[in-house]
Amino acid sequence: EEQLVESGGGLVQPGGSLRLSCSASGFNFRLSSMSWVRQAPGKGLEWVASIDSKGSITRYVDAVQGRFTVSRDNQRAVVYLQLNNLKIEDTAIYYCTRGWVESPERLKLVTVGQGTQVTVSS
Repeated sequence: EEQLVESGGGLVQPGGSLRLSCSASGFNFRLSSMSWVRQAPGKGLEWVASIDSKGSITRYVDAVQGRFTVSRDNQRAVVYLQLNNLKIEDTAIYYCTRGWVESPERLKLVTVGQGTQVTVSS
């Protein structure tokens, strides 16, 4: 059974940083692209970033480009999202998901788990 467990969220002031982790099991992580998505209060799911199976190709939504960095450790089956220079509008529940879900069509098919809450507030 595929399982993804997110962690690392918290409360941080604007300009602060967090590092999110997602531990994967139940599928061949080494062969899978991975993505991070988020859901802000009262809004739908938003694609944030994706990384290919080898960790050599990454893409980001414009709103986080230059501030967030996605990476992975295939030996440990973990994908990370480093969040720097956080803004209030980054407040959301962050989820990881298997696959490259940048397109709206793929994003619609995402089923999320528990996620990890990121709150940016002064």
